[in-house]
This record gives sequence, structure tokens and C-alpha cells, in this order.
Amino acid sequence: MPWALGPRRCPVIGDGSLERFKREGRIVVVGASLAGLRAAEALRDKGFAGSLTVIGDEPHEPYDRPPLSKQVLLGKAVADRTALPRLRSVDATWRLGVAAAGLDMAGRRVRLADGDEVPYDRLLIATGVRARPWPREAEAELDGVFVLRTRNDGAALARRLAAGPKRVLVIGAGFTGSEIASACRERGLAVTVAERGSAPLVGALGGVVGAVSAEMQREHGVDLRTGVMVTALEGDASGRVRAAHLSDGSTVETDLVIISLGATRNTEWLAGSGLGAGPRGIACDAGCRAFDVRGIVTDDIYAAGDVARCPHPLFGYQFLSLEHWGNAVTQARIAAHNMLSESIDRIPHMEVPAFWSSQFGVNIKSVGVPSLGTEILIAQGSLKDHRFVGVYGYQGRVIGAVAFDQARWLPFYQELIETTAPFPPPFPTVDRHSDGARPLDADFPDPSIPTHGPTVTLSGYSPADRRMTFTPAH
Repeated sequence: MPWALGPRRCPVIGDGSLERFKREGRIVVVGASLAGLRAAEALRDKGFAGSLTVIGDEPHEPYDRPPLSKQVLLGKAVADRTALPRLRSVDATWRLGVAAAGLDMAGRRVRLADGDEVPYDRLLIATGVRARPWPREAEAELDGVFVLRTRNDGAALARRLAAGPKRVLVIGAGFTGSEIASACRERGLAVTVAERGSAPLVGALGGVVGAVSAEMQREHGVDLRTGVMVTALEGDASGRVRAAHLSDGSTVETDLVIISLGATRNTEWLAGSGLGAGPRGIACDAGCRAFDVRGIVTDDIYAAGDVARCPHPLFGYQFLSLEHWGNAVTQARIAAHNMLSESIDRIPHMEVPAFWSSQFGVNIKSVGVPSLGTEILIAQGSLKDHRFVGVYGYQGRVIGAVAFDQARWLPFYQELIETTAPFPPPFPTVDRHSDGARPLDADFPDPSIPTHGPTVTLSGYSPADRRMTFTPAH
């Protein structure tokens, strides 16, 4: 029987069958997302002419998520006009509106929620994350309680904001929660933000920068409550939310509650499959190949985007799970390249993470992994003016940087991260404000306490004294 027909082992790469696989093989992408779409495009760009199937649990084709917490909530864009641009035709079979429900690694089949099965020779998992819901189901179902993750979430929430609620309560002051609060204030709505940490953004950027974020919110009229938790949501007789009770004994009267408590990685469908997947994501090597539960790397299953956990040589070989737009795009392209390459031609994911946010009139951008830092140096500008660059240090080297309205400096600090430059950076000719006289404790919360921000999981190996020169992959 020709290998292209029926259940069989995937062709062995390196025995001359790679070109045949490119012509006749079957690739399945689970996740009709940013990573899923860009991977599909890259596969076609790299000459894959075989069968390509994209599976997605939402009925929509891939769309862009960042506008949902920005332009859509401001009424400057509509949620159903956020489709991602197509960079090329992918000639794929789209299985939309049906979730993946299981994986048969031995038989190389993806089981769908409707009972169907889709066979593959190579599989890319790009299932991403979903919004963490309010933990009490009855309270979560009250009219006026929202999460924001999907296109439908964005459309429904934008309609409710346009109707002019008396007060909005945002639970959680990570990046998404802070962006939502910013959009509400720009609309002129009364907003209360409840955050269990000491300040907004504290899990991602630390207490020094979090204090600046807190000042920004309060200066723009946000009723910011920190160090508190919402203990209960209360509804009226008609089932509409009317109040929230806080751990300090206070009550916030509200008719619109937005839950922004972080994300849950979509890996439950892989339970029992034998793949190395769990609540932290799918463990991968630097080439996006997934590990099985024994710690052995697979050759036919890859992961990309928010759901992937990959070790990064620049950050002590720690496994990084990053909910970053650019990370999803880069990993998708690397996974696609490696799927179609001999082992000697495969490339690692070594791009420095980058992230951006816009809130309260300030453009916030970061490079590296600030949340790994133990110290911060204000290298340019001033915390007081909310216009600065903070450089993060870890064990004597530059590990990350964040800019508030100072993004032009970030390429400079990215190069320092890539070359494992020492911290604090010795640049006496750089114009610094007095804020940068000495490094400060970055003031990140205890890692055992859940916070909002990129997830960083220790791999158990940290060659902190290793120096390397970063060479971007093209």
C-alpha cells in the first residue's frame, strides 16, 4: 500500500521521502488562531502541497485579538471586522465551530467533539488560551458579568459599554484589565478596579513600575482598590448583577462586571494522550517539537503560540509560556519550517520576546522577560513623569526592559539582552534622570502567589554564567 493511503507510520525524514511528504503528506493544525493561520501560510510558502486541515472551536476564521480590548471597546472598530489579513492563499480544509476533543498519538488522529476523526502525518497544536471565568458559576451567569477573550465577547461587551452602565467593575489589573479600564474612562464611564496585588501590572513588571501604573489609573479617575479580592457578586431578583462584595468589607454597586483574572491554557483535550501537556501548556524543545509524558521529544507533533512552553537559551534555559502576539507569529513560522526540514536544517526559537500595550494615553512596550528580573534601573526618563525606560537585571546581566512612551530606546536594550550584557549597564554618556542613580529591587510578588502576566516556569537548569552571541534566524 502506498504510504499516502490509510493509517501508517509517518515517512522517515532523511531517506529521500521528505519531498514526497511535501507533495502528498497530511498536516493538521488545531487552533484557527493567529499562530494557526501564520503556520498554514508558512507551510505553503515553504512548498508543502499536501493536505492541510485547520480545526477551530469558534465559527469564525482567524481574527486579531488585541483590538478587542482597545479599538472595539472604544467603539472605533467592530468586532466582526477584526479578521486577520491573509498573507497568501493556504488552500486548506477549514473545520470551524468544532473543538478538538482528543488525540490518538499512536494512530495519528485528532478526535473532534462531533465524533469525527482527522488523520495527520504532522500535527501543529495552536489552541492558545481562554479567559479564566469567575469561579462561582451562578454568579458568573448573572446578566452583566463578562469576560473578554473572543470576538463574541468583544462584541457583546462593546454593546453594553455603549449603553452607558452606571459603574463598571473590573476584577484584575493585569494588562487586559488595565486596558479595559482605560477604554471605559475614555468613554467617560465610572470605573472601579479591584486587584489582589499591590498595584496594577505587578506580576508582569514588578512593584516599582506597578506603582507608576497605579498613579496613572488614579490620575485618570479610576477608583483603584489594591490588596483586595472580590468575595462575591450579588444579583437582583431579575438576575442582573447589582453589587460586588470585597474582602476589606466594602461593597461596590455596579451593573457591569468584567472578569480579568488571566488565562487558562487549552490543553484539557490532550489529557491521557501521552503528550507532555498540562495547565502550564505543552512542553516543547527550542524547535517547537512537543515532548511526550516521558520527556522524549516527538518528531511529528509541534506547538506554537500561547499554549507552547519552550526553553530559551538567553533566559537560563527556562521554559517560557508567553501570551505575546509576536511570539505566536514567530513560533508558528519556526514550527512550519521544522515540520518540512531535515533535522540538520531545523532552527530554534531564539527571538527575544516583545510586548506592547496602550492605556491611559501611554504606550507601554517591553523586550526580554522583565518578570525574571530581581533589580530594575531607571535608565532614561523619570518615574514621576510616567515617561521612562526601566532595565531589569538578573544575576548580573540585563534580562529585560520596559518603556513608557520611550520605545525608541528598546532596540538598544534588546541588543544588550541578546549579548548577555552586564547589569547594571555602564553607560556614563547616556543621558539619565536622577531616578537612574542606582538599581532598585524590582519588587515582584512571591512567585507562589498567582498574578497576572506572562508565565515563566523554571526548567531546572540555569547556566547563568554562560555568555552567548545572539544570531537571528532568517
